[in-house]
Amino acid sequence: MTPAVGLGGGPLGNYVHAVSDAQAAAVMEAAWEGGIRYFDTAPFYGLGLSERRMGRALRLRPRSEFVLSTKVGRLVRPGPGDNGGFAVPDDRHVEWDFSREGVLRSVAESLDRLGLDHVDILFIHDPDHHWPQALNEAYPALADLRSQGVVRAIGVGMNQSPMLVDFVRHTDLDLLLAANQITLLRRTAFDELLPLCLDRGIPVIAAGLLHRGLLAGSQPPPDAPAEAHALAAVCARHGVPLPAAALQFPLRHPAVRTVLVGAHHPAHVAANLRALDHPVPAALWDDIASHSTTPRW
Repeated sequence: MTPAVGLGGGPLGNYVHAVSDAQAAAVMEAAWEGGIRYFDTAPFYGLGLSERRMGRALRLRPRSEFVLSTKVGRLVRPGPGDNGGFAVPDDRHVEWDFSREGVLRSVAESLDRLGLDHVDILFIHDPDHHWPQALNEAYPALADLRSQGVVRAIGVGMNQSPMLVDFVRHTDLDLLLAANQITLLRRTAFDELLPLCLDRGIPVIAAGLLHRGLLAGSQPPPDAPAEAHALAAVCARHGVPLPAAALQFPLRHPAVRTVLVGAHHPAHVAANLRALDHPVPAALWDDIASHSTTPRW
């Protein structure tokens, strides 16, 4: 269902720093012109801003030509409060809600913000501290929406592997979104999650691959972990840009179908696509494996 690369919607919700509506539209245009046809967003990203911006751009495209995912678990509500660290006005906040009613309300509000009549994929979003309700209420609600044909696929998106493993063992998911777990610097999904998904035939989407820009340049910043600098040195010896290795690394595992890359600027989209196309010799992966805990496949 999802192609090898998708556009992550966090930056379009003013993650880390604000971007203008015009720049967000340019990012979406660059992604489409670059061949990206999978777009992922969430109510949490900019407290609805990412969904509105993505929807505004995607409404101009034939609906059958792209795949769109959003998430449930946080409802956007008026008034000051937790804005999740996004650079947005302090007139809205998010409230956790994994109840059946909350899920259905979240989907309706997402469709309203997107201006579309359906999304293709729904993820339960970051249920780290809400396991019972997410399992017993959110998951059955999503399963019902899938059985009714309202969505084509359902999954869970998280920044940790153990609970994703629990979801795979206790539910019938179509796919997973694993952030910050299948990267050159953090490989917590390799021991149990990825083998389990491969065994169950559940494709995985990998996100958070550049570690908030840490691996986005030829050299990590001076205060980056020592392993980041070691990885950069290995890449330099092979003539491979560090971002190319970082973005292509997850796709080497047979359980990983898609990598999500975000962008604050259209130039970032182009750079990410070039990195994904850059030739990487097998010797580089062997060299990285010999200097770290990177698994060999």
